[in-house]
Amino acid sequence: MIIEKSAAAGTLESSDCLVTVEPHENGIELEISSVVLEQYGDEIRSTVLDTLKELDVQSAHVHVQDRGAMNCVIAARVETAVMRAQD
Repeated sequence: MIIEKSAAAGTLESSDCLVTVEPHENGIELEISSVVLEQYGDEIRSTVLDTLKELDVQSAHVHVQDRGAMNCVIAARVETAVMRAQD
C-alpha cells in the first residue's frame, strides 16, 4: 500500500493514541512519544511495524503519540490512519 497523503487517527485522551502517517520515500520512519515508553516502547514499536507489514506499507513516516493505549487500539489507529491516507 502506498501512503499518498497525510492522515491521522485517534485522540490524545488517556488510554488512546494519535497516529499520523505521511508519505516518505525511504522505507519506514517511526517516531514514538509515549507516557509509558520506558516500559512498553519495544512492544509499541513492534505493534506498529507488524500492522504496517500486514497492510503491505513499504514507505511511510509514522508518528505515534501514545497515552497508554492497548496494543489492539494502537493497531486499529495505525490501520485507520493508513486507510485514510489512500485516495
